[in-house]
Amino acid sequence: MPSENQRQADALRREEMARAAQRREAAAAQLQLDEFVTELRAAGIAPHPLRATLLNGVRVRTGLLGWYLNRAETLAVDQVGRYFQLICPGSPLSRLTGVRVFPAEPTLVIGRGGRDGETGDLSEFLDRARQRYNPAS
Repeated sequence: MPSENQRQADALRREEMARAAQRREAAAAQLQLDEFVTELRAAGIAPHPLRATLLNGVRVRTGLLGWYLNRAETLAVDQVGRYFQLICPGSPLSRLTGVRVFPAEPTLVIGRGGRDGETGDLSEFLDRARQRYNPAS
């Protein structure tokens, strides 16, 4: 039977392996996002203002420019390739002032483990967004 120290060391090793896998996945997802932004720019498709959806359903300004990745317009990539989840809390003042959103670490599977909303491979979301912004592609 392993000692307590051995179990702790094994747990730390598993945790580090999981973090390393997450970093590799984020790097692979970022490559796809960067390619998407490059393609849209090469096609002359300009970024447009991104809006966030508050938890109460109200849509507000973010101050960002980019492209939405899903129909609900809750996922987006900005003009420099940063990934954003555009659902956030807000205050009554948010309608006037907008909100500040922060980039999220991209994943290869959108909505993994979620029970509501859209789920699927990032590549599928990017393909649908390409069709939305550039039907000729």
